[in-house]
Amino acid sequence: MNSKVDEASRHSRVTILEVAAAAGVSKSTVSRILDERLPRSDSDTARRVRQIAEDLGYVRDVSAASLRRGSTMTVGVIVPRLTDTVMAMLYEALAKACSRSGRFAIVATTDDKPKADRLAAETLLKRGVDGLILSTARDDDDFPDELTARGVPHVLAVRTDGRSLSSVGDDKLGGYLATRHLLDLGHRRIGIIAGPAYASNSRGRVEGYRHALSEAGLTIDPACIVASTFGIDSGSEAVEKLMLLDARPTAIFAVNDNTAIGALSGLARLGLSVPGDVSLVGYNDIPIVSHLPTPLTTLRVPFEQIAANALDLLSSETVPGDDRIRVAAPTLIPRKSSGPAGAS
Repeated sequence: MNSKVDEASRHSRVTILEVAAAAGVSKSTVSRILDERLPRSDSDTARRVRQIAEDLGYVRDVSAASLRRGSTMTVGVIVPRLTDTVMAMLYEALAKACSRSGRFAIVATTDDKPKADRLAAETLLKRGVDGLILSTARDDDDFPDELTARGVPHVLAVRTDGRSLSSVGDDKLGGYLATRHLLDLGHRRIGIIAGPAYASNSRGRVEGYRHALSEAGLTIDPACIVASTFGIDSGSEAVEKLMLLDARPTAIFAVNDNTAIGALSGLARLGLSVPGDVSLVGYNDIPIVSHLPTPLTTLRVPFEQIAANALDLLSSETVPGDDRIRVAAPTLIPRKSSGPAGAS
């Protein structure tokens, strides 16, 4: 690294002026070399400037660029994967909301890996997006705090860290409604396929489950709470663990529809019927679940409202503290997968 690069530059947002000073060239030269809209130069100076910018951790200031040249009217969206129907539904809702406001959404997938989140964000920012919407927030990663410290406009969607601007569903309410539905059907031994602990949405749904059981005066058995990923195979594995309990549940709440589909498969493999032997409730209401041989009871998440709230937050210059996390309520959709306790 150039000797002019000091330690302080690593702890604050790096400017073009600092890059220019470290490289010994003018600000306009740095701006021209780092502007990806222009043809890429491979001169010695250009290579040296790019290397110094990378060493310093320089990221183009999106908001400043918007003031100088006008907004690019593009939004970067980061999701774990588009093979997950929930994430595809979220992205489609965001893309439609962007289109209605004359903007364009660019998506990047990261397989829910923190290092990949950072790479995707840097790539999108270098391409001039006006801000980021991330559905990958994790309890074990402080990436949103890093973005805040750097002044990068961003909003969390579906998941939240509890601090950043966020647009989410009311997961605690949804978990409560799912469990309350099963309690109202007479079930008292209710298992939950709980999802990953690093995701706020799965934790909120588990919290709602706990609240409903406590409200009903029931003891919460830790053995009935089985951690999982958000994948189908994980749901199948989790349901087998629940069915191996000495006092197995008569009903199961899966915190997303993928794990509920996996649970359906696992129960069938064990020779158990739904809802005759075990009632089942999912979450999200992805399109396929209403067309399953046994249509799935689930919670419908208002993705369009979540998308609209996310874009509004991203566009707002100031947001009151009590409005930094906007919450959209889910709706219980009863179908044939949940029935009265002891129906068989």
